Amino acid sequence: MLLAIACIAMALPTTLFAVGQSGSDAVAMGAAVSDSAVVRDVVARVDAGDFAGAEAAIAAALADASARDREVLAYQRERMRRMRMDFTLDAEAAKERIRRQVPDLTDAEFARWDAEGLLERMDIDGERLYFSRAPSNLFRLSAEARARRADPKPFRDSPLESVHPHHAAVIAAAHSQDSNSVLPQRWRITQTLTVDADAVPAGETIRAWIPYPREIPGQQQAITLVSSTPAAHQLAPASTLQRTIYLEQPAVAGEKATFQVSYELDISARHFEVDPERVVPAEITPELAPFVAERAPHLVFTDDLRAFSRKVVGDETNPWRIAQKLYAAVDAIPWAGAREYSTISNISDYALHAGHADCGQQTLLLIALLRLNGIPARWQSGMMFSPGTYWNLHDWGQLYIAPYGWMPMDVTFGRLDAGDPTVAGFYLGGLDGYRIAFNDDYGRPLVPAKAHFRSETVDLQRGEVEWSGGNLYFDQWDYDFEFEALPQP
Repeated sequence: MLLAIACIAMALPTTLFAVGQSGSDAVAMGAAVSDSAVVRDVVARVDAGDFAGAEAAIAAALADASARDREVLAYQRERMRRMRMDFTLDAEAAKERIRRQVPDLTDAEFARWDAEGLLERMDIDGERLYFSRAPSNLFRLSAEARARRADPKPFRDSPLESVHPHHAAVIAAAHSQDSNSVLPQRWRITQTLTVDADAVPAGETIRAWIPYPREIPGQQQAITLVSSTPAAHQLAPASTLQRTIYLEQPAVAGEKATFQVSYELDISARHFEVDPERVVPAEITPELAPFVAERAPHLVFTDDLRAFSRKVVGDETNPWRIAQKLYAAVDAIPWAGAREYSTISNISDYALHAGHADCGQQTLLLIALLRLNGIPARWQSGMMFSPGTYWNLHDWGQLYIAPYGWMPMDVTFGRLDAGDPTVAGFYLGGLDGYRIAFNDDYGRPLVPAKAHFRSETVDLQRGEVEWSGGNLYFDQWDYDFEFEALPQP
């Protein structure tokens, strides 16, 4: 029988790298911390691709390490395993992938694009390996490469990433109603998690966590659970910042295991009309203080971050105009498909230097920059969908601007190509009505707690699965998302 468990909020100490909590969420999600020299050395070796050296240092340290350091070091072994799953291509394999779209690719052309940093790679124990998505990312990052495609095809993006009638409708409704929450629509959502046959020995219990939304006034409300498969479930308390519905069932030999949840909710679009002349610096109350603070490992005010901020902000002092400048600077970073977040030791720093970033990486960088400038900022993420059939994982955030309060920001959708500046700036202070937030923070405990490493130590959109023998990583299960608009009452 599944029993409800109260969620306990945890503040994470500042550290170099984090991996799980002691005990319940154990090695799962990035809360066990260590500042030991051995751990710093191992993390640096893994980041540099010295896996053999990292493994030797781990083996030498384990016998005398504290319980907490053993958790962190054990995760470094898992991180290396995951990185090898992301970096799978040698140079010839990377060229072969690119030639699927550029049949007459030359070695000199490849070498030049590589030297320009357009092909993400690592030297792992002396072997140069390319990120599995580097060949497809190339066409996102280089206009020259896009022009070389033999059969150019549009990228599969959300229709809301470009100017859409929905944006103007939201703005008009917000203005006419004098409200920042408009156009509510009720939806039926079905999420499915399917575990591969024989991923878990027959008879063993498979434990699954599927993301589930919490009520957010003005954004998503009136959430009603319709059904779950299996029927027995445990719904995390609404206070859980990464909320889930927990399900379990025994593994059956030769059969996939399917977990599913259906629910209904109202989703509203958001739009704040900001007058910069009314904006004042926020009073940093105890409630706001966490949202201007560092939170290692992914929100750290490094020297490079400070230098970048000074260059972008200049002598501007108005918080809204500072936010606009920082938003534009991060928006200028090209989007590209990302390696798994659990393999990156500092995501905001990675986004600052990699030459590209995906939605969560851009969002963490913008949050870090806003906090550095005394502007409260926090994370949201979940699933975005559309007026059509498109859906995908997505991360965005919120910033606090006095006297308006918390408002949304989506730096990945960025500035729209519109002549109307209000439409162009829609996603700084606005949000479309086609997304569900599962997470109001990143890297927070699950309820019930996971016993093994999480597959995603930062975000939570696909779900999590484990059994007594360990975690099931993303290559051992799949997920699906369905949405249906319901008639308005």
